[in-house]
Amino acid sequence: MACINEYILRKVIQGDQIAFAELYNHYKTPAIKFCVSLVKDEEEAENMIHDVFIKIWEKRNQINPDLNFNSYLFTCLRNLAFDHFKKMEKSQFLRQQYMDRMEEMHDGATEAEEAKIILLRAGIDSLSEKRKQILKLNVEEGKSYQEIAELMRISKNTVKNQLVKAKQFLRERVDLAAVL
Repeated sequence: MACINEYILRKVIQGDQIAFAELYNHYKTPAIKFCVSLVKDEEEAENMIHDVFIKIWEKRNQINPDLNFNSYLFTCLRNLAFDHFKKMEKSQFLRQQYMDRMEEMHDGATEAEEAKIILLRAGIDSLSEKRKQILKLNVEEGKSYQEIAELMRISKNTVKNQLVKAKQFLRERVDLAAVL
């Protein structure tokens, strides 16, 4: 007789949502512990688990129930954690580049560059206080989404959304000035 996990897995492959919920509940706690041990952020760990299980549901017909699902799941989670680290590293690199460029632009700026700096500062000044504070904490002080969220007592997703909107607004403002 097949073990309960293999039976549940076969039901999931057939599209059984109850079996999927049972599979999720079976793996949720060890998966969270595993992800938290890697990324040291419980909210990010939960997001990773949800992302992986969404992919599992979407690609359930490609799962081979004869293979070790446990290994498959934890390999997916590990790979997602590595992707997370790469994004964080890239974000820190881009932040440093931005700060270096702002300093260079300020030091040896041409007239056109000086105009862009003025427009950028005016754009920053026109942001709402909340967006301005989030942008300052992230870009100038190098704080992570999680640190900003805790400091401002808002969700991590709100921080992310506000940063995206602020940067998009500033980018459009500088790009518009370049066209004029």
